[in-house]
Amino acid sequence: MTLSHIRLSWLLLLAATSAQAQIASAPDRSVATGIAAAQVPMPVPAAPAASPVVVGAPAQAPPVDPRTHAEQDYDALYGNPAQDYNAVADPTLPPPAELPVSYDPWEPMNRRMHAFNNVIDRRIATPLAKAYVKVVPRPIRLGVGNFFSNLGQPVSAINALLQGKPKQAAQALGRFGLNMTLGMGGLLDPATDAHLPNHSEDFGQTLGVWGWKRSRYVELPLFGPRTVRDVVGLVADAPLSPMRQIDSNNTREFLQGLQLVDIRTQLFAIDSMRAGATDEYALFRDAWLQRRRYQIFGDRQQNDSSLPAYLRDDQGNPTVPADAMPGIEGVP
Repeated sequence: MTLSHIRLSWLLLLAATSAQAQIASAPDRSVATGIAAAQVPMPVPAAPAASPVVVGAPAQAPPVDPRTHAEQDYDALYGNPAQDYNAVADPTLPPPAELPVSYDPWEPMNRRMHAFNNVIDRRIATPLAKAYVKVVPRPIRLGVGNFFSNLGQPVSAINALLQGKPKQAAQALGRFGLNMTLGMGGLLDPATDAHLPNHSEDFGQTLGVWGWKRSRYVELPLFGPRTVRDVVGLVADAPLSPMRQIDSNNTREFLQGLQLVDIRTQLFAIDSMRAGATDEYALFRDAWLQRRRYQIFGDRQQNDSSLPAYLRDDQGNPTVPADAMPGIEGVP
């Protein structure tokens, strides 16, 4: 055997050994390949669409309530605070307040008249009232106020009777008679001690009770806030006023002037409202109309403590009465 035959046999032996080694390691490579393939994330198939409900199919189990029995009992008694709360739809809340709208189509003219009245008030009426308070002692001023208030009781009694209030009419006549006799002509007020209330009724209120409920606002020179209905009532009440029965013009005009000054002193308490008011005209108009509505439509609720005090007090915010209206020659 030659050297070349020995080399060829050796190469064939090496090739056969290498082939057997590859065949023996083939299963290990398959396992490794499978493990590597398992580590690669596979796409998750989409969930199948819900099948339609079949009649007669068994009902699904209700969801499990995570609350304990004690929490369930508490919620049953007092409600669940976790539930959404709708304040708008809460039936336990009171209805929202609705403020009446002032009927003032003549506002431009009324504002000009209000400015005119302010000039007269600040230059004439207020200085006279301050001088009156400074010079006249308080007991005398109280007597003057009682006197003029008592003079209005006959007109108040007539209007109370026209409004279907016979008890109030009798009380007004009782006040007038008691104060005129025991009260020294009305300077004293024994009627209040006798528990006879002091109510003020006029023909403007009577017209409101009779059906004239809505009337446009108007501000008169010197007389101040009114409505058209109250202007008609003012003209109707003037001839019935006891002061208009005084024959002497000088005496009647002096008493009318004194009454205007006395009324202005009673309004000192609301002067502070004017200083802080953004719109003084609107403040006076709205406050007067609100009080007037109460006098006409709500005075049967005198014991309603929810009403403001100034609405329940007929003497707390006086207005210029028909007594102070100047007479015209030849007209009673």
